[in-house]
Order: sequence, then C-alpha cells, then structure tokens
Amino acid sequence: MRVYNTLTRKKEEFVPIEPGKVKMYSCGPTVYNYFHIGNARPFIMFDVLRRYFEYRGMQVTFVQNFTDIDDKVIKKANEEGVTYDVIAERYIKEYFVDAGGLGVKPATVHPRATENIDEIIDIVKTLVEKGYAYESAGDVYYRTRAFAEYGKLSHQPLEELEAGARIDVSEHKEDPMDFALWKAAKPGEPSWDSPWGKGRPGWHIECSAMARRYLGETIDIHSGGIDLCFPHHENEIAQSEASSGKPFAHYWMHNAFLNIDNQKMSKSLGNFFTVRDAAATYGYDAIRFFMLSAHYRSPLNYSRESLEQARAGLTRIYSALDNVRFLSENGAPGEMSKEEADSVQGFDGWRSRFCEAMDDDLNTADAVSVIFELVRAVNTVAGKAGVTRAYAQAALAMLRELCGVLGIEKPETGNAQEDAEIEALIEKRQCARKSKDFKEADRIRDELKARGIVLEDTPQGVKWHRA
Repeated sequence: MRVYNTLTRKKEEFVPIEPGKVKMYSCGPTVYNYFHIGNARPFIMFDVLRRYFEYRGMQVTFVQNFTDIDDKVIKKANEEGVTYDVIAERYIKEYFVDAGGLGVKPATVHPRATENIDEIIDIVKTLVEKGYAYESAGDVYYRTRAFAEYGKLSHQPLEELEAGARIDVSEHKEDPMDFALWKAAKPGEPSWDSPWGKGRPGWHIECSAMARRYLGETIDIHSGGIDLCFPHHENEIAQSEASSGKPFAHYWMHNAFLNIDNQKMSKSLGNFFTVRDAAATYGYDAIRFFMLSAHYRSPLNYSRESLEQARAGLTRIYSALDNVRFLSENGAPGEMSKEEADSVQGFDGWRSRFCEAMDDDLNTADAVSVIFELVRAVNTVAGKAGVTRAYAQAALAMLRELCGVLGIEKPETGNAQEDAEIEALIEKRQCARKSKDFKEADRIRDELKARGIVLEDTPQGVKWHRA
C-alpha cells in the first residue's frame, strides 16, 4: 500500500515498524458539544484506513483521544454551573452515539487528557531539563527555536510561521512562537499539582503523552484533518522528538477540508451544524457514504444535492444486498448455471480492483466505483429467472466483504419480534391469495403499507422491506 505522507509531500510505500502490525494515532474531539459535520470526515476516513489494514490481515492498535479539559470545556461548564467532568462525560457519551451511527468503530483505546496528567508532566519535565522548555509565572512554554526542525511538517520556515503567530498580552513568553505546555491555574478552574504549581496541560502536549503511553515513542501513522497540521501536529512533533530523541511518526496523513455549499463552515455564515442535525435529515449511513465518495485528500463540498445523491447511491447497493439475501434463501436449489459460475469466477477480479484502489493512498472514490460495477454485474445475473441459491449466497458474500471494508452496512430498523409479526402477516396474506380471498389479501397489504412495509411479489416469493 502507498500512502501520501504530509511529512515528505509524496506517496510512499507503507512499511510498518513491526511486520504485520500497525500503530495509529488520530486526533479525537474536544468534548464540549456534539461534533460537527467537518469532524466526521477524519473520523470516517481513518476508520476506513484502519478497517482496510485489518482486512489485509494486519493487527492494528488504534488510539483516538478525548480532549476533556480545555478552555471550551471549562466555558461550557461555567455556563451551565457544573464541573468540567460533567460536560466531558456527557459529550463523550454523545460522541459514541454519533460515531456509532456513522459506522465508526471504537478505537482500541480512547484515552482522556485528564487520565494522563502524570505522563504529561513527565514529558514537560524532560523538556525543561533538556532546555527545550521554560517556566514563566507558573506557565511552562516550549522554546520553538530550540527545535531546529520546527516547520518540517507544514513545510514553512519559522520566519513565515512567525508572521502569523499571535501572542496574548497576559502571556510571559520569551518568543511569540513559543507555545504552552502547562498552564498555571486560574481562579475557579480545575487544576492538578505539578513541579511548577497547580495548573492544567496545554492542548498540544496531551497527544504527545497519550501516543507515547499507548503506542510507544515512535508510531507508524498519525492522522487528522489538514487544519491540525499547523500548529497542533507541528507542535506534537517538536515536543515528542525533543523529549525522546526519536522520530515521532513515520507517516502523517491529513484529510482535506469539508465545505458547506462551497463555503467554509462558519457560525457567522449560518452553515455550521452537527452530525446529529444532518443525520436527522439524511441518516448517518448517507453521511458516511457521502464522505467515501471523494478521495480523502480532495476538498469535498457538502450540500443537499450531494447528500441526496449519496443516499440514492447507497439505496442501489442496499437493494442489491437485499435482493441476493432474499435469493440466497428462496432461489432455485441445485448447482449454479455456467453463467452464474462464470460470474462467481470473476469475483476475484473485482476484489483485486477494489484492493488496487485502496492500496493507492486509500482511494475510496475508486473503490466505491468498483462496488457499483459489481452491483451491476450481480444484478444482471440475479435478475434472471431460475437464479440459484448457491449463486446468490456467493454474490451476497462478495458484496458484504467489500462493503464491510468501507463500513457500508444497512442499519437495522426493526427487531426480531416485529419482523416475526410481519412475516406472519405476509404468510397470512399468501394463504388468503391461494384461497382467492383477495379482499383479505388486499387488507393485509394495506395494513403492512400503513406500517411502512413495502411488499414485492416475485417468482421466488414475497420480498419485503421498510420504506
């Protein structure tokens, strides 16, 4: 597999530190609210990367943090008159609701900043001892100019980065480019004991600490949105490598921005909204499929039309899955026809094309195109009279295999008891039709329709799905 490495600005063959194993770290949310639609892109895309590694037989240790102490978390807590941990706990739970809806698998570890204070303090102490950091009025700052390679990820010299730097008048920095590793406690804020007095960690240091604790001093892949490249990821490199003397991450992968109706998402423009909002209209699965429709490094435009298009495409795939699932139980018994056998023999080719796309820097757009072509080929064979259960079962397995890598799974909308009731009504309707009681058969169809159940009479029997 080749991946685009932001550090070198080129595609490189992915070679893990340890054969057969992958150590990945991806920046998670600051938990003070529901996460927005822009956050969903890295969550989904790097979930797919993890799934693909696992599909190819690799053991993945995937760490995604929660920033549970931060100015925004504290502000939200003060507004509600509660402690910071109440806010953090609430929105961590809500994260899992939305992430689960989007098909994002839980990380191997979801560490929190507040659970790693000792690790954070240990790194800061090391940086102070080595001369890379200094204490000032209870704060501890990183000496950016002390790290000779600062700017190597964003590919900008320090002078250009300095031009855009801002310094708060209350800060006591030696240099405007220096950044906080530890913040002195302010009245009413949560704080922890440290060698520099009570305080709390800066934002950047937490990721360095958690990556080191759960993955080691050097990791394979660090990922996140392109907006985090500078200063967050640049600062992570400076902290981690100055502390350990070793490379922090071999590969840096960043997804491009998500625009809303061709504009940058902004509260002032009124186009800022959460995944929860979008899912209420389009469904979580359509949002995921929309994100997969473009290469992760290409800008993506979110609009009503693009979501409707994603939902229509997803419906095509779901319909094919439903059809072969039904035929796998109700198709003709016996051996496959020559046409069916030839189609199954060609499945290896579809799998190879899918993997070629994914091996080319996680090209999900081309991988989705392969699935659509496979759907078309399967529908052509499965749509003919006398299709066998054996063929349908093979086609179902193939579709599930490739869709599973992308996390495209039809959401369950019913329950076993309700499904059994529907099956019983369908059977009752079939009996009414056989006895030519068409009035009763129509009544049952209308009853099911009122419950949102759509029936389709086929030569193999009655198919049904929820509208």
